[in-house]
Amino acid sequence: MAVPQMVYGVPMISFAGDGFCLPYPLDLIVNRKQHGLSNIHYQVSDGKGNLYLLADGSYTTLFRKRVLRNSAGFPILTIREKAITGKKWMVHRGDSSEKSQLLFSVQRSRFQPMKTRLEVFLVGNIDKDISNFTVVGSNYPSQYIRVYKGDTILAEGKKESFRVSVHSGVDYAFIAALIIILVECE
Repeated sequence: MAVPQMVYGVPMISFAGDGFCLPYPLDLIVNRKQHGLSNIHYQVSDGKGNLYLLADGSYTTLFRKRVLRNSAGFPILTIREKAITGKKWMVHRGDSSEKSQLLFSVQRSRFQPMKTRLEVFLVGNIDKDISNFTVVGSNYPSQYIRVYKGDTILAEGKKESFRVSVHSGVDYAFIAALIIILVECE
């Protein structure tokens, strides 16, 4: 079993690549813009306006697809809603939808009043009853977003502005992908 790389004594959590894991906390703002009826764009930047990630995509009749890109425009992750279900999302490496490039899937939990809860399952997760990560978005009164691995908070923020603080050693592209899926599920 491989030993995870450590960042300041904390195991690094990397999906998009080690370059997306910083040795310090990062505050990000996720902005969503809709152009017309079907084109959606996201910009992920810090509080100073420095652009970190972009996501674009459109609705079709059967599914939604978002491609998360670095600031230079290169595809990092493809986020795709599983056709027709509306409850399950697949996240692949790069601009792929090939099964061999699948990194993780995200499934909306059963209805919980005042909360949106997403369960994240890694490709190698044999026990599909227990998720590897959880995303919780509370609607009222506090409107928070939290990403957990077990009981450990990896990222948290305010929902009304989609500001999120990503802890050191956690892949910020992974967190941005989860926030985009949370927004799309609501």
